Amino acid sequence: MKNVLITGASRGIGAECARLFAEKGYNVLINYNRSEEAAEGLCRELTDRGLSAVCIKADVSDPAQVRDMFARINEHCPGIDILINNAGIAQTKLFTDITDQDWDRMIAVNLSSVFYCCREALRHMINAKWGRIINISSMWGQVGGSCEVHYSAAKAGIIGLTKALAMEEGLSGITVNCIAPGVIKTDMLSCYSEDDLNALREETPVGKLGTPEDIAKAALFFADEGASFITGQVIGVNGGFVV
Repeated sequence: MKNVLITGASRGIGAECARLFAEKGYNVLINYNRSEEAAEGLCRELTDRGLSAVCIKADVSDPAQVRDMFARINEHCPGIDILINNAGIAQTKLFTDITDQDWDRMIAVNLSSVFYCCREALRHMINAKWGRIINISSMWGQVGGSCEVHYSAAKAGIIGLTKALAMEEGLSGITVNCIAPGVIKTDMLSCYSEDDLNALREETPVGKLGTPEDIAKAALFFADEGASFITGQVIGVNGGFVV
């Protein structure tokens, strides 16, 4: 049974990844930071169905907590085979209103966390000569989003990290790929009015918003042995919003 660690897995895309991977027979480690109740509830949901899931708390923007998380994981399993870097935050602000604190927090949570988790996960993957790293970026990391400069910059950084790391780790049997979601129905859309959401639907060529399951299915594809010849790629799961 392969072990998959999903960061920011208490809800939204991360939670749907946890459900799908658990259903497919993976041992799922559900990382969370503040949403303990939601994470524990998801874990119970899965284990009550006879699936394999464990919760693990850590702020993945803190390298010390990431090191400690992997040490705790290694006490119970040989290492992480599949890493899904999903943890992230969003914020809408004019560029001139973004504070130093806003910038630092955005980069720490959305980009530095990917670096920290990849660094720890690779210790096992390189020795095992097998691994899958799947990073969750955003279509705004590909094209840039107005009033989301710091978010777009962090998500673009994930794409650059993905491509570079894929080049470096290919000979170790490790693939590194990236998913760039479009407009997905998660809590991050809670600040949008129904009129705004309808406008986004109209801008999406397929005429609907995406779901967390759409992203989870793409992650499952990248994790599969059948995707062993695919690395350094960015797949846009966005309904044609960005082409």
